[in-house]
Amino acid sequence: MEELLELKDLLLKGDVPAAMAIVEELEEMSRDDKISAIGSYAVILLLHLIKQQVENRSTASWEVSIRNSVRAIQKKNKRRKAGGYYLTSEELYIALEEAYPDAIDYASLEVAEGIYEPEALAEIVDRKVILDRAMSLILPQE
Repeated sequence: MEELLELKDLLLKGDVPAAMAIVEELEEMSRDDKISAIGSYAVILLLHLIKQQVENRSTASWEVSIRNSVRAIQKKNKRRKAGGYYLTSEELYIALEEAYPDAIDYASLEVAEGIYEPEALAEIVDRKVILDRAMSLILPQE
């Protein structure tokens, strides 16, 4: 809120360069918030995909969680007014890669009733398959 008041003041003073600097800062803050939210949903999505792969099964609640996470990521990534997306496919893949270690940590508590340490679980999971599956669920089908 402070930034908006400062922006208004700068515009009233006619200081367009300083106002533009604040606009760019606000844009970056907004994008960072979007990336953070996408990362949180990505952890949940990856967690359930990991459980599916390792346990070679699924449950109705996992499926619902996967669908909800995918929809949330798609919604957070879509620019409503300007159209397009906040993150490109490549940036989205990077966000998934960054979320993956947290998903492994959480999955280690749930897979096979928590018998695996995160490092051991990471060894038996096919990371690329999980990330590619997540991407195929998230990206709009054309």
